[in-house]
Formats: sequence, structure tokens, C-alpha cells
Amino acid sequence: MRKIKYKKGKKVQPSYLEYTGSHKSTKTELQLFVYDSEDIIEYDNFMTNQLNKSVDSTKINWLNVHGLNDIDTIKSIGTFLNVDNFMLGDILNTIKRTKFHENEEVLFFNINSLLPTENSNSINSEQISFLLKKDILVSFQEKRSDFFTHIRERIRTHSGIVRNKKADYLLYLLLDAVIENYYITIDNEEDGVEELINLSKSSTNPIILEGIEKHRDNFNFLKRSIIPLRDSLYDIKNIKYDNVFNAIDDSNYSFFDRLHQKCLELLEQIEYDLTTLDTASNFYFSTQNHKMNEVMKTLTVVSVFFMPLTFIVGIYGMNFDNMPELHWKYGYFIIMGCMLILLLGMIYYFKRKKWY
Repeated sequence: MRKIKYKKGKKVQPSYLEYTGSHKSTKTELQLFVYDSEDIIEYDNFMTNQLNKSVDSTKINWLNVHGLNDIDTIKSIGTFLNVDNFMLGDILNTIKRTKFHENEEVLFFNINSLLPTENSNSINSEQISFLLKKDILVSFQEKRSDFFTHIRERIRTHSGIVRNKKADYLLYLLLDAVIENYYITIDNEEDGVEELINLSKSSTNPIILEGIEKHRDNFNFLKRSIIPLRDSLYDIKNIKYDNVFNAIDDSNYSFFDRLHQKCLELLEQIEYDLTTLDTASNFYFSTQNHKMNEVMKTLTVVSVFFMPLTFIVGIYGMNFDNMPELHWKYGYFIIMGCMLILLLGMIYYFKRKKWY
């Protein structure tokens, strides 16, 4: 779980850029797609000094950056797009919440991509940032991943309408791919919750309660990640009317509205899952209390069985001289028989009353 940490003053100055993420050893690599409905050119191992001659303003350009350790490369891209250091700082500072910012030329958007950790109850988080400027989209990833593999294949094979649309539609596709990871993460969490609920029906092991609290933390983390994403997507819908930013076609705002609706669906599902966790927690404590009550009930019944027997033993342990039964030849066997009959009678009575 990521927490906001205090940064020294120099690290928040506009002129000072530093990558704050955990992938410090990842080499910065660039990949460029230049395409339209008729043609596509793909550049691997791309260098920023090739931007001026490779980017074609008559086509759609998608520059994908893997790794954020090379600050000079990030600065070169910022210079090419004419963006200020505030935006570049938000790209490199991966502990900040999802945000959206637009000016007359460039739209900035960052988002946390969340996926479950294999063989663990933890969630992997990676920040992905985007810069959109008319005919060029730049995506920044902390490391290589397969989030956008299917989109690359659609561009290469001319599947769907992506090659017929502008860069704003490509941004929609990339955001949609990241949001799909939220569904995967929630499904994985729900599988874990269902398993815990099944375990709680047969066990009161404290590890079940630990698992419930861990999943509750994960759902709250998901909620904290989706809420600012929902707000940012709502802001994108609203820039349609401010007449400032024109890199998104009017006909494509409906796609971002779909993403906003998906966020609302995710938040509703998380609220439902949190309620389910509360139910699971209550069920766990109810099961534990029920088993404790059963134990206390058994101990109470056993103690009641022995109370009259203890009373009889107490009477004949007083050692008075004038106790005729003490001098009977078969007194011991008679008293033991009476005690046995009394015990069996009590067992029969309790059984008939269904007290155990």
C-alpha cells in the first residue's frame, strides 16, 4: 500500500525533476507508432533526437515511454511538446493521486494501474501518465508491461476504428485498458473474500479475520484510486464547453463518458464488496460466539449433572456419629446406585428438553 511521503523542498521545485517510483533500475526505452488509415510506421529503440524528423503532423503519432529514470529523455519530450516542468514533475512523482490538467495545447492525465500480486493478497500499483497534443499522444510507463499489447496489435493489423480516429480516441483506448485492470483486481479480491467466507463457516482460526481486514484495506485502496479517476474523467467531459482545448473531437467525448460510467460501476461494486466484508466479519464473530456458547453450554450441563452428586457426597462426608446409613452393610452400594439413578434421570430429562 502506497502512502504519501513528505518530500524535501528542492524536490518540489519546478526546475527540479526526480523519479520517485520503485523501478529505479529500469532502463528508459521509447517506441513510436506513426499511422493513419492507409499506412503505419513503427520505430523501436527510438531516440528523442529523432522526434523532429520522425513525428508526422499529418498522421497520428503514439510515443510510448518505458522507464522514467532518464530525466534528460523526459525533459527532451517535454521540450518537444512545449509542456512546463509542473507536468513533467507529476509524471515522475508516482506517489501523487490521479489528476487531469489541460491548457490551450496539451492535456495531461495520469492514472494508477492496479493488478493483483501473484500468490499474494497485495496489489501492484504502477503510475501511467499521458500527454495529448492534437496529433500526438505520449504515454509514460514505469516499466514494460502488457497493458497495451492488444492495442498495438489493433494498430498493426488495422482492426476496429483506431486507425481511422485521432489521438484522442487512442487515449480513450489506453485509459480503457488500464480501467479493465481494476475489474481484474476486484474479481481477484472477490474470489479471496468468497474463500474466506467459506472458511469462516467451518473454522474460527484468527487468520480468517486477518484475511478479511487485508481485503478491506485493498478495497479501500481501490476506492481511493478510483475516486480521483472518476473526478478527472468528469472534468474531461466538461472541457467540451470551455472552448480552450480542442485536441478532442466533439464526437469522441462520449467515449470518455463511458469511462466515467465504468468508474461509477466500479465504485458501486466496491461498496457492495465492503458490505460483504462487513457481513463476513459479523459472520465470523457470530460463529465464534456460537461455538463459545456451545462450549459454555456443555460445561454448564456437566456441572449441573455433578451438583446433586456433590451434594450427596457432602452430606455423607460430615462424619456425624448418628448417621444410620454409615453402618449399613450395603449402604455404600445403595448410595452409589441412587446416585447413578439420579444421574441417568437427569440425563434423560435434559435430553427430553433438548438442552444439549
